Amino acid sequence: MKVLLDTNIVLDVLLDRKPYSRDSAEVFRLIEQGEAEGMLCATTITTLDYLLSQNMSRSEARSVLSQLLKLFEVASVNRAVIEEALNSRMDDFEDAVLDHAAQNSGADMIVTRNIKDFTRCESKFMDPKQFLVLINKEAEE
Repeated sequence: MKVLLDTNIVLDVLLDRKPYSRDSAEVFRLIEQGEAEGMLCATTITTLDYLLSQNMSRSEARSVLSQLLKLFEVASVNRAVIEEALNSRMDDFEDAVLDHAAQNSGADMIVTRNIKDFTRCESKFMDPKQFLVLINKEAEE
């Protein structure tokens, strides 16, 4: 299963944002173990660079990003993704970009804690807890 992680999931892990970091870290672990294929939107990478650079040196931030790129593929954001997002029924443009990047990259779903903003997206989506239940159920079958 190919999943695109929303920026908030990555930040939960990197910043150890409790109580969310536990489930988000478990999602990371499943990706590390190859039980799911992880993706990040290209815009997530740029956002992370900006936010991490506020709290650490540029070289430390780039090191973190390099480590993430070893674990995750990157969903492209191109003209088609932007145009689809502009015409989306979603209210939040950034989330619409994520939705269409997920679709164009072949992601099976988006994992996000921001469920309320994804109710009008075209991709399947779920929060980390729901995703962990799904993966565990599939592993049992």
